[in-house]
This record gives sequence, C-alpha cells and structure tokens, in this order.
Amino acid sequence: MQQTNDLRIKSLRPLVAPVAMKRELPMSDEINDTVVASRRAVENIIHHRDDRLLAVVGPCSIHDPDAAVEYARRLASLRERVKDTIYLVMRVYFEKPRTKLGWRGLILDPYLDGSYDVEEGLRRARALLLEIVGMGLPTGTELLDPIVPQYIDDLLTWSSIGARTTESQTHREMASGLSMPIGFKNGTDGDVRTAVNALASSRHPHSFIGTDQEGQTSILETMGNDATHIILRGGKDGPNYRPHHIDAACAVLQDAGVEPSLMVDCSHGNSRKDYTRQPGVLESVINQRAEGKREILGIMLESNLVQGRQPIPEDPGDLIYGCSITDPCLGWEATEEVLLWAHETLSKQPALEH
Repeated sequence: MQQTNDLRIKSLRPLVAPVAMKRELPMSDEINDTVVASRRAVENIIHHRDDRLLAVVGPCSIHDPDAAVEYARRLASLRERVKDTIYLVMRVYFEKPRTKLGWRGLILDPYLDGSYDVEEGLRRARALLLEIVGMGLPTGTELLDPIVPQYIDDLLTWSSIGARTTESQTHREMASGLSMPIGFKNGTDGDVRTAVNALASSRHPHSFIGTDQEGQTSILETMGNDATHIILRGGKDGPNYRPHHIDAACAVLQDAGVEPSLMVDCSHGNSRKDYTRQPGVLESVINQRAEGKREILGIMLESNLVQGRQPIPEDPGDLIYGCSITDPCLGWEATEEVLLWAHETLSKQPALEH
C-alpha cells in the first residue's frame, strides 16, 4: 500500500507539554496577583467603569530578551508617573504573521537563523514574561498560533487578534475561550465590520478541537469572552483614526448591539507605515478624548530603546542593541515625551459620571 499521509513532512519533533513547561518556569503568587488585578483593570476600562486610557506600548516584536527587560524597566518607571490617567501595558510580541516570507518571531525562531527551535522559543518567551510581570508590569501580545496560548496565556493581561487573522474562525473560537481581554484589529483592507463580526462571534460559546495542558488533543467548549473590543489600525485606503472614522466604527458596533469601545493603533495604516507619524496619531486621539469621545478606550504604540529598524545581519552578534528587526519603532525618548504629554492633557479632563 502506498503512503498517502505526511508526504511533504520533512520531520516531526515532540514538543514539551504546556504543564511541564509551567512546572519548569512557574508563576509566583506576586505575579499571579499582578495578572489578576491588571486583567480586572483592563476589563473595567473596556466596559467604561475606569476612566483611564489603556496604552499598549512596546517593541513591534521581541528578538532580544535582554533589551526587552531594559525597556520594561523604563516602562515600569514611566507607568508610575502616568498611572492616574493612563494604564500602561507592555507590548511583548513573540509571533509575527507574514504575507510572504521573513522572520516569524522569537517563539518560532529564537536564534534568528531559520533553525526553528520552537521549544527554546517558548521557554524564552515564558521566562521573559515572568521577569517583566515580576516587575509589576502587565503584558500584552498578539496570539497567532492557537497552541501557543497554552504555554504563556496565564501571564498575559491583554491580547490581540491581528488584521490577518481577525477573519479566521479558528481565532474567533480561540478568543472565546481565552482568559484575558481581547482586541480585534480591523482587516488589512481597513474594513471595520470584519473586526466587529469577530468580536460578536467571540462573545458566544464555541466548541472546537485544541490541546489541553498535557498536550492532549481535546474538544474545547468555551463560555464566550465579553471582555472584547476592536482596534482601528488603518488599511489599504489610509488611516481610520480621525473623528469621522471613530463615529463610523461606533455606529457599526451599535448596529451589532455592542457597546462602542475601541482602541486606536497609532502605527501600521494609521501612520502610513512611517513610525515618526505615530505621535501625531496619538495627539489626535488624545484630543478626541478630551473633546468627549470616551468610546476610545486606548491606544497602541510601537516603541523600542532605539528608533527605526535594522535588517537581520548574517551574524546576529552585529545587531544594534534595542533596535527593531521588524517594523520601525519610536525611540525611548520620543515615547516618554509623547506619553507624558498625553498624561498632562488627560489630567485636565473631567471624570466620567457613572
């Protein structure tokens, strides 16, 4: 009999079970307290029970855990200075979706050389999250592979479903069972309805095939996730963060029977892929909040220690420390300046009436 399966599979490597990795890299009581409290705070912001602006800020992607830790220390310090008006969460992205080819993130390729040591990538990702959350700093990421959450989701305060996967039924089902608040980005074409449909779907129970903590293939039955919102990130036709875009997105949410609650990604299509335009997008969003658009719950900024980006050199030892290898980012000084300005501006707003 001729073989009819695995004809294009080069190799199969067993992967450590999530529960085994969690025993190796366990959560402390203090870290648990931070995750629980920060998830509650973000849910309150989404449901407009907390006046503060949610800000997910950090590198486009993590490739150097040491630089990420230094960035986290700076962000944790800044977080204390703005905490009355801005709830800061560090962007800690380990997976990168690709339209064609390219480096796919720390989890898939931790050595940046195409060796794809996924188990080491998962271990580094979990260890880094433990160190960052151990500082009292909440973390957020984009979840791409549906198996990855079993290894790291207990350490995450917030997650997003990206523009390329918001339309995916697999990711809508996954989001319905995730334990943290979730943001759905509008599609790469800029269509907000895709994200609203995903949000509505994820708020309902689902049953699907996945894995449990032992790595066993299982049928997962979820309860639905109501701690969800949409993220405006622009599209092929340009930005979608201006007042008329916000009003249109809120109208789509209301038509779907969902309380308007949205975040603006200051990068990607909204900055026309020019990282130096991110402060201008943020300024517009903050001014809209000051003028009464409280449906805007938060912002995202791509930021790193060093501004811009760099290609991956043949020798990873030649990388510029603290500089992105994916999308170009704001440098630290510009990040601090714009967030302190936002804090000062928001401090002048009257408190919401509950």
